[in-house]
Amino acid sequence: MSFFAVLLALLIEQLKPLPRDNRIHDTLISWVRWAGRNFDAGREHHAWVVWGVTVLAPTLLVAALYTGVAQLSMLLALAFDVLVLYLTLGFRQFSHFFTDIRDALDRGDELAARRLLAEWRHLDTSELPRTELLRHVIEHALLAAHRHVFGVFFWFVLLSSLGLGPAGAVLYRMAEFAGRYWSFKSRSLGAPANERLMTLSQQLFSGIDHVPARLTAFGFAVVGNFEEAVNGWRRDAGLWVHQNEGIILAAAAGALGVQLGGSAAPGVTPDRSKTFQVGAGGEIEGSLGSTPGLPPQPGHLQSIVGLVWRSMVLWLLLLALLTLANVLG
Repeated sequence: MSFFAVLLALLIEQLKPLPRDNRIHDTLISWVRWAGRNFDAGREHHAWVVWGVTVLAPTLLVAALYTGVAQLSMLLALAFDVLVLYLTLGFRQFSHFFTDIRDALDRGDELAARRLLAEWRHLDTSELPRTELLRHVIEHALLAAHRHVFGVFFWFVLLSSLGLGPAGAVLYRMAEFAGRYWSFKSRSLGAPANERLMTLSQQLFSGIDHVPARLTAFGFAVVGNFEEAVNGWRRDAGLWVHQNEGIILAAAAGALGVQLGGSAAPGVTPDRSKTFQVGAGGEIEGSLGSTPGLPPQPGHLQSIVGLVWRSMVLWLLLLALLTLANVLG
């Protein structure tokens, strides 16, 4: 049933994507802010309480709801799976920025592309060279695809196989969202900042994302240049601050033969290899330099789309085969 749930959710999302500004996103912000305001008093153990309320409570609620619905009807359980996946998994949840940037570059409107990237990732793009601009777009798009699609997919399949329905999708998305929120939005809370809460949320998401990040990188290797992707994975993952992100980006760079990583030119904000502070994990020494390959070109944006979609088809086929084997077995 997991295969049909993912397939239906992706089809519905392509036909009727969530708008950029939607109530679900606003509700998540309100929920995380409420948890911090009411349970964070600045002490170390409060970080665990806030993270549990923010991430685990919705996960357990969804698992309980799915269990109750499944006892009534498997068809209703499938519909519940599709609904939750529609809200948590999908390319169109981030691809509008990527598509708009690609269209602007195709028109030769580099100013619009810079403005859209700045709006998307809250970066100062005014002084970025064109190659750096493209590299930013490619790297952010790859990580967004992982966090909005592949990471959610893997956790959904895992917990669904244990009878917990879409609880895994909620766990991953809430953990990722909490990590971002406490990193960038903690000053907006009406409570004292808790440095431990920000660190803990990043560390826990890093643990949750450990296996999905490697599965995403493996998928990129299979559907791209396998040998170069694996070599890049082993050789270049340390170019980025956070290991999970480095593995994904290094494998994708090798799969497509594109140059990623490295630092921006002097005076350019930000230093490319140091910008991904959203994820978690310890810093890696020597996070400088770029992967081998061709400098990013506009044509690489379409190659990224093809790589991501081929990888998604690969994992859907594997899930379909597992579903068929389970039915026949």
